[in-house]
Amino acid sequence: MSQHASRLGGLRGRSPVPFGGHPHARFRRVLRRPRRIAMLSVHTSPLHQPGTGDAGGMNVYIVELARRLAALDIEVEIFTRATTGGLEPSVELTPGVLVRHVAAGPYEGLAKEDLPAQLCAFTHGVMQQWAGHRPGYYDLVHSHYWLSGHVGWLAAERWGVPLVHAMHTMAKVKNASLAAGDTPEPAARVIGEQQIVSAADRLIANTAEEADELVRHYEAARERLAIVHPGVNLERFRPADGRAAARARLGLPSDALIPLFAGRIQPLKAPDILLHAVARLLEEDPSLRERMVVPVVGGPSGSGLTKPERLHKLAARLGICDVVRFRPPVAQDELADWYRAASVLVMPSYSESFGLVAVEAQACGTPVVAASVGGLPVAVRDGVSGTLVDGHDPADYARALRPFADEAGRVDRMGAAAARHARSFGWDTAAAATAEVYMEAMRERRRLRSAHG
Repeated sequence: MSQHASRLGGLRGRSPVPFGGHPHARFRRVLRRPRRIAMLSVHTSPLHQPGTGDAGGMNVYIVELARRLAALDIEVEIFTRATTGGLEPSVELTPGVLVRHVAAGPYEGLAKEDLPAQLCAFTHGVMQQWAGHRPGYYDLVHSHYWLSGHVGWLAAERWGVPLVHAMHTMAKVKNASLAAGDTPEPAARVIGEQQIVSAADRLIANTAEEADELVRHYEAARERLAIVHPGVNLERFRPADGRAAARARLGLPSDALIPLFAGRIQPLKAPDILLHAVARLLEEDPSLRERMVVPVVGGPSGSGLTKPERLHKLAARLGICDVVRFRPPVAQDELADWYRAASVLVMPSYSESFGLVAVEAQACGTPVVAASVGGLPVAVRDGVSGTLVDGHDPADYARALRPFADEAGRVDRMGAAAARHARSFGWDTAAAATAEVYMEAMRERRRLRSAHG
């Protein structure tokens, strides 16, 4: 066992630290923030459109966090794998945030599952970039997802800086709650995640439940866990000019019941449960067919890529093609309009580390019906800003959706509460909390260095 891993082993048993509540608060005044960090996102670029391929909530997370860190005078360089030829080596995302494209393997045709074989090439590209700078150029490495964690582990060791890691999803958690017919995460990922948990100076969890999962499944040291809720862009995602105006822009009926699914089309996200629930509602009350529209906004991803037409065929088999509207992934500003237009967002996911889409929809004034899994009980205030459903029986989702069809004023009442609830999830708060995690990791690294002479 490495010195670092054994050091972690002696720190177990303490409570994870939520943002803004660190016991070492007296250090905040004397610790400097990092000047520049290397942020790693191997398998998906922050420049990619969320909802396509492997791009989703993590992409939004990285972009928004990097922007807010830059506003705190922390420069961010995001390293990601180049997936098309002719890309500029570096692209400025916003002042203070640079995206660096690293050549690692063929540009196209590599699935996420193929990327472990390219981690050596990716690490080489990161090291080449670093070699052109003076020592100490990066103060810290922040990696996202397990593939990036392995590159970050090596980079942090080579540069003598702390590694902060965010899991986003975990193989053991996903495998414990697989959708029917979904593909389990491989043992190689489980082992890789265990290694990163042991190596990281700090692990950022989205929620207290995720922190507990890290301890339970990976024996993470609570001393090195920090809980930072993701934020939402409250300037983009807001009620704006209201539901009727959004529906007019999107060509949707002004008086329709509109349960919306927005996200990647894959078994894990369970859009099929929404379709089954809609079919059940229409069977119970055929009159709903005249005033229901069910948009499904997103593209195939993950194991959903193997059967991209599966959802269309299901809609046909259920006899609901006339009410379901499939739409490709859209840019964030248009996505906000889809949220505003909806009566309710439906998230029947089998696993969600947080559920950023739920917070975005609520920020736009739209209530949510969601599975009571992962971070969704934090993202959604049950009975106030939405409804949480135990399990994945379509009948339960039909029952949760029925009041939105029957009760006049329910959408507006819960929508107003949803917007109020979402206002507590600002990215400025998340970035400030993340900066605190960085400072504590740097302080601990300096302390250990001093202790070892």
